[in-house]
Amino acid sequence: MSTFTKPSMQTSSRDDAVQLNRAFKGLGCDAAVVVNILAHRNASQRDSIQQEYETLFSDDLKKQLAHELHGNLKKAVLLWMKSPIERDVTTLRQALTGPIIDVKAATEIICTRTSSQIRQIKQVYAPTFGTRLEFDIECHTSDVHKKFLLAFIAITRYDGPEIDSVLVEDDAKAINKIGVKKSGEDESTFIQIFTERSSAHLIALASVFHKMSGKELGKTIKRETSGNFKYALLTILQYADDPTKHYATVLRKATKGLGTDDSTLIRILVTRAEIDLQKIEEEFLKKYKRPLPEVVHSETSAHYRTFLLSLLDSKY
Repeated sequence: MSTFTKPSMQTSSRDDAVQLNRAFKGLGCDAAVVVNILAHRNASQRDSIQQEYETLFSDDLKKQLAHELHGNLKKAVLLWMKSPIERDVTTLRQALTGPIIDVKAATEIICTRTSSQIRQIKQVYAPTFGTRLEFDIECHTSDVHKKFLLAFIAITRYDGPEIDSVLVEDDAKAINKIGVKKSGEDESTFIQIFTERSSAHLIALASVFHKMSGKELGKTIKRETSGNFKYALLTILQYADDPTKHYATVLRKATKGLGTDDSTLIRILVTRAEIDLQKIEEEFLKKYKRPLPEVVHSETSAHYRTFLLSLLDSKY
């Protein structure tokens, strides 16, 4: 994956900390200064600013930002200031137990993380919230979807490029039987394959299944499953095939129609900015014939808009 490099501006973390403190003084916060500094600093620079802020002012910068900012800008900036693991942990907790339960967001995070990332999430989740991730999934999801997520976070998957072609063929046959004869084993077949197999295996499986049956694996999943379980399977399959296409699709859904799903927009732009946001932009333009910065500009406003466009490195 390509690494994001926000302009490594020759800035002093101490100067940034002083400017931010000044922006918090007086009536109201000078949000323009906050955005102008933080949106243009990479992860290590942001960490240095936080350390300098605490040293100079004996205060926690994140707490100060939470106090001074409001609305979607506050959500976006606070997420930006966290480490990747902190982002996943806090977003999962909020999605599973917050005032508005967002099972899709929780599902998407879980189903696009590697086994080692999930292990880290579980290790941080319990001491942070005093409860295990498994417990929150148990309480706030249901039926086969719950069974699937619990299995997915419990199993360690191989993450390399090698595949076992015999196992791929066996899996293709097992899924092909699902369309022929309905049985209680259908869900178990999907659960076993999609929780235990690597991304490389699933890509090969889609190809072999198509040759064997003349059907697309994605369409078969849509036909044979439903609800959040279907969403989990499709997320894993689409992400294995091409993460940038997956995120372009998620962003499209968040910004089309009446109203904007700001939580999703913030989550994707912030979490992918230092990974592959430029590629997602390219894919979005190719797929939907519209520049992503133009869409973000039309769906947002004020300092919130400026912040997101800065992550997109857009002069729009």
